[in-house]
Amino acid sequence: MGVVTESQFHVLAVDDSLFDRKMIERLLQKSSCQVTTVDSGSKALELLGLRESNESDDPNATSTSPEVEINLIITDYCMPGMTGYDLLKRVKESAAFRSIPVVIMSSENVPARISRCLEEGAEEFFLKPVKLADLTKLKPHMMKTKLKKESEKPAEEVKPEIEEEESPVIEILTLHQELESEQQEPMLSNNKRKAMEEAISTGRSRPKYNDITTSV
Repeated sequence: MGVVTESQFHVLAVDDSLFDRKMIERLLQKSSCQVTTVDSGSKALELLGLRESNESDDPNATSTSPEVEINLIITDYCMPGMTGYDLLKRVKESAAFRSIPVVIMSSENVPARISRCLEEGAEEFFLKPVKLADLTKLKPHMMKTKLKKESEKPAEEVKPEIEEEESPVIEILTLHQELESEQQEPMLSNNKRKAMEEAISTGRSRPKYNDITTSV
């Protein structure tokens, strides 16, 4: 498994404020991260392949394959329509995306709000304005998720090798037949040799009358 570098991390930034989106995008790019920005929670769900409306009680039924791989989501808490907390819940309810780290940002320091987000599964809660030093806390979360995904890849590549193991069974049967054939050949040779020895022995024991004359 190769070493994961910072340039491989892809962050989805969600904020309805254009100024805040540009600010977080610039900070993440300084941290050598690839950044995708959207201005609402519904667009973030669309990018992930999740429907905004929860039509089914099964979280798996509302998810599809995402077009891009996201290593971390950082979202504002206060947004019109879908809040950052609502987005956090949707991500953590999805079996396909619950492993993605989610970080909440807010300009309001409300302890109850912070506790609520952390209990729901948020990795961090940052107060705005977000600083570059804050983003250094994100790297361990992204690293853990990236390494986990890469560790699962070799398990999928073993399948073709297992399927190819059917051919040695045929080779073993062929080898078994060859060994039986080799065992039968000495038996046949021994039988022939025994028959020849019996013939020679019979010839030696037979009386010779060529040198005997009989007179009457």
